[in-house]
Amino acid sequence: MRRFARWLPAGVGVILLVAPLLAQRGILAKFDANKTRALNGVVTRLDWANPHVHILMNVQEGPKVVNWAVELESQLELERSGWNRDSVKPGEALTVQGKLARDGSQQLWGDSVVLTKTGRKVLAMSSQALAFFRPVPNLRPGGPAARGSDGKPLLGSAPGQTGYWARPGSSGLKEDGANVEMDDYGLLKNIKDVARVAPFQQWARDLYEYRQRNFLKDDPMYLTCKPPGALRQFQMPFGVQFLEDKSFGRIFVLEGGGNHDWHFIYTDGRPQQGELRGNADNPLYYGNARGLWEGDTLVVDSRGFNERFWLSNGGLPHTEQLHLTERFTRTDISTLKYEVTIDDPGAYTRKWSSSWTLQWVAGEELPIYYCQDNRP
Repeated sequence: MRRFARWLPAGVGVILLVAPLLAQRGILAKFDANKTRALNGVVTRLDWANPHVHILMNVQEGPKVVNWAVELESQLELERSGWNRDSVKPGEALTVQGKLARDGSQQLWGDSVVLTKTGRKVLAMSSQALAFFRPVPNLRPGGPAARGSDGKPLLGSAPGQTGYWARPGSSGLKEDGANVEMDDYGLLKNIKDVARVAPFQQWARDLYEYRQRNFLKDDPMYLTCKPPGALRQFQMPFGVQFLEDKSFGRIFVLEGGGNHDWHFIYTDGRPQQGELRGNADNPLYYGNARGLWEGDTLVVDSRGFNERFWLSNGGLPHTEQLHLTERFTRTDISTLKYEVTIDDPGAYTRKWSSSWTLQWVAGEELPIYYCQDNRP
C-alpha cells in the first residue's frame, strides 16, 4: 500500500479534473449519472442471480440488433419487493431508462423498467422493501434481552425463536464526533471532508481519497467477492447473527451478505496466535478474535489481519498492524450497541474510535447472499 501511495498525489490530481465534488451512489463506480439512455427492446433472458439481477435484451440499433445488459438490485432485494424470476419473460418488449456504463459497453443501470404492452413498471424496489433494509426511525427501547445460563445477555436468539442483527445506524466508518456526511455506500457527500474522517497518515489519506474519487470501483468485496472482514461486517445491509457455543467456549459470527462468511470469537482464554500468511488458527480477513465479558458487554480483541480487504464501505485503508477492540452491548431486546477502537500505527497517527447501533430483525432467518461467480 505504501508503494502504491507514492504515485497517488499525481493520480489524485488527474482525477480532480474529472470527478464531481459531490459523491453519489455506489453504482456510479460502474455507471455514469451524466450519461443516460432509453432502450426499447425484447427480453432474451432474465438472469436472476446475485450480486445483481440482469435483464438481457435485444435492441434494434439501425441495421443491427445489439444485446444489452440491464443491471438491477440484488436478488434478495427484488424478492423482498415481490418480484421473482418469472416477473419478466423472454419475448416481452420493454422500455428501460437508466445510466450508461462508464466503459462504453452495452450495459445500463435500470432506473426504470416498463412493460411496453401494458405500461406496467416492473422489477422496482417497493417502499416496503426499502424501509425493511433501513433502521427503524425513533425505535423505542424494547424489553430486556433474554439471558443465558451464565446470566449474560444473549447476543443471538432465545431458544425457540429466530432473528438476526441488521439495519446498522451507520454504513460508513468515521471517527466519533466527526461532522461528516456519507451515503449508504460510505461515499462522502463532500469530498473536502476527507481529512476529517479519521486521523490519517498522509499515504492512507491519499489512498482513501483516491478510492472515494473513483466511486469505490476497486472494492475487492464487490470486484472479486472477497469477504468484508473485520468491522465492516457490522455495516452490511443483510446483517449478522451470533450463535453462542458455550460448551466449546466460542461464538460463531455469521454474515447474511459477504458470501455468507463466518468466523469464531473464542471465549475460552486460548492465546492469540496465527500467521499473516494464513494457517488453521488465522482466518485472515477477521484476524484472531478473543472475547471476554465485562459485565453485560462482550469485549473482543482481534489481531493478525491481512491487507486484502477494505476496512469500511467507504474504502478506509489499514495495514497488517491493525488491532481492533470491539464492544458488543445488547441494551435491550431490539438494540445492539457496537463500539470499536482502531489501533493501526501503520495507517493512522493515533488510536481512534467509532460506534453505532444495530437493530434486531425478529422472526426471520439470516438472509443468504452469495457474490455468485465473482460477477462484479
